[in-house]
Amino acid sequence: MTDLALFSSLVSAASHPDPAFPRFHPRPAQGWINDPNGVSYINGRYHVFFQYNPESARHSQIQWGHVSSPDLIQWEEHPVALKPQPGGPDSAGCWTGVVTSDGGVPTAVYSGVRDHGGHSQVVIARGSSDLVTWEQTGHVAASMPSDPLVTAVRDPFIFRFNGARYALQGAGLSDGRAALLLYTVEDMNDWHYEGIWLTSADPVAAVHTPAEIWECPQLVQVPDASGGSAWVMMFSLWLAGDDHEHANGVGHLIGSLASDPATGLPVFVPSSGGKSDLGRDFYAPQVVQLSYGSSGSSPTALLWGWANEGPGRDGRRGRTQEEIDDAGWSGVLTHPRVLSVVDGALAVSPAPEVLAYRGASVLGGAAGSVVVPAFAEVLVTGGDVPSGVVELALVSHPETGSGDNRQVVYSGSLAAGEELRIFIDASLVEVYRTGSVATTLRAYPAAGEEWQLTLPAGATADVWELTLPE
Repeated sequence: MTDLALFSSLVSAASHPDPAFPRFHPRPAQGWINDPNGVSYINGRYHVFFQYNPESARHSQIQWGHVSSPDLIQWEEHPVALKPQPGGPDSAGCWTGVVTSDGGVPTAVYSGVRDHGGHSQVVIARGSSDLVTWEQTGHVAASMPSDPLVTAVRDPFIFRFNGARYALQGAGLSDGRAALLLYTVEDMNDWHYEGIWLTSADPVAAVHTPAEIWECPQLVQVPDASGGSAWVMMFSLWLAGDDHEHANGVGHLIGSLASDPATGLPVFVPSSGGKSDLGRDFYAPQVVQLSYGSSGSSPTALLWGWANEGPGRDGRRGRTQEEIDDAGWSGVLTHPRVLSVVDGALAVSPAPEVLAYRGASVLGGAAGSVVVPAFAEVLVTGGDVPSGVVELALVSHPETGSGDNRQVVYSGSLAAGEELRIFIDASLVEVYRTGSVATTLRAYPAAGEEWQLTLPAGATADVWELTLPE
């Protein structure tokens, strides 16, 4: 990759002709993207792949796009990593999967579909040490299980437990339950199917992760604020007819992982759960386990999610398919997010590295109604008494003659002493509440509109412009 291509995602974003195009969330200037894939940290760089159609802003002929970074701030865009192979097991798309190091060799493990009505298979590809060049031989490591109860399978995920390597796939069953399938992976080329591991009939899962198929399964170890660690299982909750709307969103289970005394296989026992993001524009996240907790060390895991375009949800103005086609791009990946468990619940916060985007201070200790730049970080702090509701809206300037045009994008309570961190990047809004999960939203400022933050009594806001790293 030449110096001219270095940081191309962020640099080109600054001059993108569409004012709704995010500048601080790297993605190609054109084309469709969805699920983050292959999130990994190998040879000193973070790598984020993603479902990608470079030819249009529509979901079709899916490939793997690729960006990488040494620090989660300065991103480099690479050529397409994986492409459907004519006549191969992925001829109808290289779908969701992960990247892992297999004996020191970067290895992509993904769902391949041979035709547009066929079942998914686990396909592997081997990469160069910098993960830029990939060899696709069409090798299938796991096919559709022969179990007649299993009717749909997708999205392999690899994890380690007690020194052994295992894999999950999300599934749907003929009786309507969502399920996880478990595999042992002693040899990456040949997975051993162990059976149905967990289903949505589990009492805790039935409450927190209802679905017909559990898509994009994740299982990671995260720090627990009370000491030690917890295991978090996360799913995208697919229902028939979703068509990128995904009303069930993303859910998670928190629990323990132990070895079955009889088989030695891992057993996950959920104890609680909930929604993994409170926004209607968030789906298909991927979590990378950077380190496991051992010998007194704390485990670390980072999450990226997909924020899609849409016709407008929860009263927000969206974009029509014609507007998306005209813009030539669709889909954004969120900031990287740190996961932990606090008071038995999932807590999500922005990776500390994103503070590097914080530029000049615009306001400090502001109260009441505050105008916020189109690219901004906002820290909202509750007062000494229960505060009320924080509201972020798009408001028309009076001179436009459109009257009192106010589109509420985010509205949420604020307790005494509580903090919210809000990032606005053109059409992407991320709200982080201390000790809780995030809220991911899309909104599209029209000509003459500005962002306005309304604070309850006693609350204050510090506002910074976002700037690109030098």
